[in-house]
Amino acid sequence: MARGWESKSVEAQQEDATRTEARGAPVGPDEVVRRQEIKSLLLSRARAEADRHTASQPARRAALDAALRELDARLAALGHVAPE
Repeated sequence: MARGWESKSVEAQQEDATRTEARGAPVGPDEVVRRQEIKSLLLSRARAEADRHTASQPARRAALDAALRELDARLAALGHVAPE
């Protein structure tokens, strides 16, 4: 039962975000692609960060650190400052 309520909450949040974006200035297709890329990179970064905190092998941690640096560089190239 909890999942149903949770998914409805997420759906409502997504609709609110869509409405908020719709009220702003119109954006071109390039900006839409840029925003989607940023969202994708942020999700990848969150996953890598979570994996980094649970990694027990030094080599895995080093690989995840490198991945985080790469994701931060790609975000910066898109004009987004990655969270600390």
